[in-house]
Amino acid sequence: MTNRATYRVLAAAATALLTVGAGAGCSTDGAGADPQRVDVVAAFYPLQFLAERVGGDAVRVTNLAKPGAEPHDLELNPSQVGQVSEAELIVYLKGFQPAVDDAVAQNGGDRAFDVTSVQPLLDASAGGHDHEGEEGHTEEGGGKDPHVWLDPTRLAGIGDQLAQRLGTADAEHAADYTARAAALRADLETLDGEFRTGLATCQRREIVTSHAAFGYLADRYQLDQVGITGLSPDVEPSPQRLAHVIEEAKEHRATTIFFETLVSPKVAETIAGQVGARTAVLDPIEGLAAGSDGDYLSVMRTNLRTLQTALGCS
Repeated sequence: MTNRATYRVLAAAATALLTVGAGAGCSTDGAGADPQRVDVVAAFYPLQFLAERVGGDAVRVTNLAKPGAEPHDLELNPSQVGQVSEAELIVYLKGFQPAVDDAVAQNGGDRAFDVTSVQPLLDASAGGHDHEGEEGHTEEGGGKDPHVWLDPTRLAGIGDQLAQRLGTADAEHAADYTARAAALRADLETLDGEFRTGLATCQRREIVTSHAAFGYLADRYQLDQVGITGLSPDVEPSPQRLAHVIEEAKEHRATTIFFETLVSPKVAETIAGQVGARTAVLDPIEGLAAGSDGDYLSVMRTNLRTLQTALGCS
C-alpha cells in the first residue's frame, strides 16, 4: 500500500472514531471513500464534469448540487458539510454559492481550489446589457459574472490548473492528470471551433435570456445578451425591466425568448407573447436535469443548434 493510501486509511479510521465519539446521528457519503482514489468534492455540475474528465479513475467525485436542483441557493446539510471537511480537494467557484463559500472558509483550508483564481471574471454586463440596480450572487462578487464555464476555452484553462492541483494531491498520477486535461482541452477547442463556425453568419446576434447567465458565451462569439433579470435567476424583474426587454426584443426583431431547464419559463412566455416570438431552452448548464444522460459537451452542442435556429444562422 502506498504512503498516501495508508494515510487515507488512518484518516478514515480517525474520522470514524471521532464521529462515534461525538454521538453523531448521521454519516457522510465520504465514509465509504476509496483509499486508492483522491476524494474530490465539486460544488456543482460543470466542476463535477471537469473533475471527472481530468481525474478519471484516480478520483472519486461528489457533487454537492443534486441533479434537477438550482445550484445558486444551495443549502448544505450536515452530511455535505462533512464531505467538504473530509475531501482531499474541494473544487468550487467563490461567490456563486454562499453556503459552499461558508463551508470552505470554515473547513476548506489549503484543500480548496477556487476556479475564479485561474483568470479574472468578466463584469456582469460584459457581452451584454447593463442591469442598473441589480446585484450579483453576493456583494463580495462585486457584480462579476460567475458563469465562466460557458466559454469552452476558459473552461479548458481551468482544467489545466485542476490537473496541477490533483497532481499536487496525488503525485503518483500527476502525468495522467496532465494527459487527461490535454485531451479535455482538445475536446473543448473542437467545441469552440464548432461555435465560432456555426455562429459566424447569422441574421441576428441578440439573445433574449431569462437571466444574464450567457455573458461569456456572448463575449466569445460576438453575441449581444439581453437578460430579463440579472445574475440571479430567482429575482423577479421589475415592470420597468420587463417593458425595457420587450422594447429591445421588438427593436431587434427577436424570434425567440430563451428560458432555462431549472427555472420557471413564465416570464419568458409573457415576453414572447408580447413580441410575437416563441420560447426555447438555452441551457446555462448550472446543473443537469434529473434523469439526463447528457454531459457538458452534448448540452453545449444542443445550445449551438438552438442558437443557430433562433438567430437565423447559415
